[in-house]
Amino acid sequence: KGEGHVEGEKVENPDTGLYYDEYLRQVIDVLETDKHFREKLQTADIEEIKSGKLSRELDLVSHHVRTRLDELKRQEVARLRMLIKAKMDSVQDTGIDHQALLKQFEHLNHQNPDTFEPKDLDMLIKAASAKYK
Repeated sequence: KGEGHVEGEKVENPDTGLYYDEYLRQVIDVLETDKHFREKLQTADIEEIKSGKLSRELDLVSHHVRTRLDELKRQEVARLRMLIKAKMDSVQDTGIDHQALLKQFEHLNHQNPDTFEPKDLDMLIKAASAKYK
């Protein structure tokens, strides 16, 4: 039977294959809860998104959205640190610099692990779109 898409129903997106796929989806979901940002996202073309122009709109989202994004970023940094620790434990090489390892994660600003800023959104978009070039 022809069951159509129900308004408000969550559509499952295919896995992007990115190791930070869950983080990417959560950031998008939170950003879409802000009416102003959602409208900008819907009207932006792909070049505006990739260029970072859309990232500047982050300064206009509500405090609640920014707080939730900060929380997501802290969780992602903690997840990455756990991965690094597991990698270090598996090779038993204690001379590895955590900051150097974090630099290989291009989807967030590792120098500011506590708050989600326009630079984070820009880096996330660029890292995600680089896979599809």
